[in-house]
Amino acid sequence: MKRLECLDGLRGLLALYVMLGHMAPFAALPGWMQNAVSHGGAAVDVFFMLSGLVIAQSLLGFGGQATPFLIARAARIFPVFLPVFALAVAVEPWSCGFERMPWVGPDSAARAICATIWPRGWLAEILAHLSMTHGLFPNGILPDIWISFLGAAWSLSAEWQFYCVALLASGGSRRLCGVLLGLAAAGAVWHLTAPEAWQFSRAFLPNKAHFFALGVASVPLVRGDKGAVGEYIWVLAACVAICALQNSPGKLLPPAVWTVCLGAQLRPGPAGWVLRNALVRYLGAISYCLYLVNEPIHKLEVIALSRLADGNPALFTALWVPIAIGLPILAAIWLHAKVEAPALRWGRALAGRPGDRRPPAGATQQVRTGLAPGKPAGFI
Repeated sequence: MKRLECLDGLRGLLALYVMLGHMAPFAALPGWMQNAVSHGGAAVDVFFMLSGLVIAQSLLGFGGQATPFLIARAARIFPVFLPVFALAVAVEPWSCGFERMPWVGPDSAARAICATIWPRGWLAEILAHLSMTHGLFPNGILPDIWISFLGAAWSLSAEWQFYCVALLASGGSRRLCGVLLGLAAAGAVWHLTAPEAWQFSRAFLPNKAHFFALGVASVPLVRGDKGAVGEYIWVLAACVAICALQNSPGKLLPPAVWTVCLGAQLRPGPAGWVLRNALVRYLGAISYCLYLVNEPIHKLEVIALSRLADGNPALFTALWVPIAIGLPILAAIWLHAKVEAPALRWGRALAGRPGDRRPPAGATQQVRTGLAPGKPAGFI
């Protein structure tokens, strides 16, 4: 059973990067620092590639059976999501204190991250989030539902859509890749031709399916299957082409990052040494908690520190940077130990461990990510 330590480390670095991207717009930092951590969406795209690999392999371990697979995924997602979402809903109407932060301009990303407007369709939006369907609504029906209350949760809706497609398209990684790339191509055409009211957000699977497909294509590569390199290159080329069709040249970075990190897993090198570092891999273990909890924690910190600094950008930044990094990590450690890890043990017991199930005929080797036996492996 091969362990994917580099990809655990990658997960930790991605979650840390997303948190830094949420933190930086509030501080009085130089523009180059702000720009360096302003690509959180690209980091989530790499998360989707990681999810494609892990979920395809998980389905193999469960023999394609829907019920135990969905139980395991629910145990992964909901125990942490529900209390964090409740906190986000509770602090949604609170003012962020931007009137005491003159260095935060009207176009700053901070004003989008820390919202203070209670949604008009709040009940429908809460129900959509609880059912993970908030990525299925076009702009003309419930605009901005995909980022209301808890912005980071948009990716969870895309994840659940992927789970459903993966179950329906059972029959091997090649077939699932074909279905996902077909969805992505259709999504790109829709993006170019549909009116604005019928455009969908990033949380709609066809807008991100090519990234999941690249992760799925990585499974035979990691297993060492014959012809896996050629298949991966073909899916990589299709992924790049769909990014170009979407008029998103900046989206070419995530496939490159993923390919480099996948290579670090398969061949020793400097990148692998960084990703296998114990601290980085521990960040991978708490990455899902860190990814979700940083936003509501940051809002509480902004409210308190904006009052304390009272318009002084240097004082606010000096207090904000260490606290905005440290408190979310501490909260994630607590959530991981008290909520996530027990829920994962319960979910594995209820669903049955993937490794305890006989793989379908033709399967060669199972792949599992994690830090140590019994240790959950973070976000995905």
